[in-house]
Amino acid sequence: MKKILALVLVLAMVAALFVGCKPADQNEATKAPAEQTTAAPGNDETKEETKEPTSDIGKGMKVAMVTDYGDITDESFNQATYEGAKEWCEANGADFTYYKPTGDSTEARVAAIEKAIDEGYTTLLMPGFAFAGAIVETVERYPDVKFIALDVSEYDLQDANGTADDFSWTYPANLYSAVYQEELAGYMAGVAAVKLGYTKLGFLGGMAVPAVVRYGYGFVQGVNDAAKELGNTADIELKYVYGNQFFGDADITAYMDTWYGSGTQVVFACGGGIYTSAKEAAAKVNAKVIGVDVDQAPTIGAEMTVTSAMKGLSATVKTLLGKVADGSFEGGKVETLGLVSENPTDNYVQLPASTQWADGFTEDTYKALVADLFNGKITVSNDTNNPPTVDIAVDYMGNIK
Repeated sequence: MKKILALVLVLAMVAALFVGCKPADQNEATKAPAEQTTAAPGNDETKEETKEPTSDIGKGMKVAMVTDYGDITDESFNQATYEGAKEWCEANGADFTYYKPTGDSTEARVAAIEKAIDEGYTTLLMPGFAFAGAIVETVERYPDVKFIALDVSEYDLQDANGTADDFSWTYPANLYSAVYQEELAGYMAGVAAVKLGYTKLGFLGGMAVPAVVRYGYGFVQGVNDAAKELGNTADIELKYVYGNQFFGDADITAYMDTWYGSGTQVVFACGGGIYTSAKEAAAKVNAKVIGVDVDQAPTIGAEMTVTSAMKGLSATVKTLLGKVADGSFEGGKVETLGLVSENPTDNYVQLPASTQWADGFTEDTYKALVADLFNGKITVSNDTNNPPTVDIAVDYMGNIK
C-alpha cells in the first residue's frame, strides 16, 4: 500500500511540473532582449557582447523595435533598423530590446506594440509599410509614446485609417514616419550598371508597392540617361517584372533562369528576400545582381553584387533617437528623406563602398553624379503611375504570378 501511495505522489509531482512549464500564450508577442539576441538563425547559443556606453545622453530612454513579418537577420529593413538602434542605444546608455510579433497580421503587430508599452518602452521603432494598420490602431491611444516608423508612407497611413480619398487624417504629434526617395537610389544604380558596361539588364521587383515602383522607375531612368550619355541606347535591353511577393521561390528562380539564360547580364532584385531567386539563377551562369535597401554584397556575394541601391535606415534611426534624447523630436508628419549633401556618405539614399568600381564608373564618377543630383542638374521623376519616357527598349512583363 505504501508503495502505491508513493507512486501516486511521484506521478502528481511530474504532472504539476509539466503544467508549470506549459508554452506561453501563442497570442503574446515574443520579446528578445538585445543583449541576448542570436547572431544568426540556428545559432541560438551565440550571444552578442554588450559594449560600455560612451555617452549618457540616452540614459533613461527605453527604446523598443518591433519587427514586421521578418526577423532581425532578414538582411533588409529589420536587420538595418535593429543594428542602427542597438548601436546607438549601447553607445548612449539607453535601454533597448526588440519584439517579434507572433504572426504576419495587424493584430499580431498591435499585440507586440502593446506588450512593449506595457513593459515600459516609450520610444518604438517600426520598419516597413506593414505597420500602417497597427500604427493607426494604437498611436492615438498612447500619446506619451513616440512612434517612429520607417518607410510607412502617407498613403499607407491614410488608407489604413480609411481616409485615402482625401488624406484628411491629421497625424498625431507622437508619430513620425520617414520615407525615402527610392527613385534616386534606383537611378544611381542604373547609371552605375550601364557605365560599368552592362547592356542586357533586368529589374525584378517584389510587390508593386510605391517604394518598389520608385526604385524600378528610377532604375529605368538611370539606365536610359547613362546610355544616352554613352551614345549606346540602341544596344540596351531592359526587362522589367514583379514577382508579386517579397520572397524568392522555385517559380521566380525559373523565371530568372530564363532571363540569364537568354543573355541578361545583371538583375536589380528589389523587394525583401526576392533577391534569393536572382542570386540562385545568376550563380549558374556567372552573372550579376544589384542589391537593395542595404549593402547586400555580404549576403549575395561580393563577386556577384555590382552595387546596392541603399536607404540610410541605420542613419535615420540614429538621427531620430538623438532627437528624442535631446528633446528636438518633431512628430505629426511623414517626411521624405533623400540627398542632404554633395558628399555621398551624408545622404539617406546612396550606393555602398562595396560597389564594383571600374574605369567606367569610379568613386569620383559617383561623387560627381551625386553632386549633379543634389544641385538639381539632374532630376529624377518619382511618378509611380506612369512608366518613364525613355529612349531605350524596356519590356514591361507584368507579374510572374
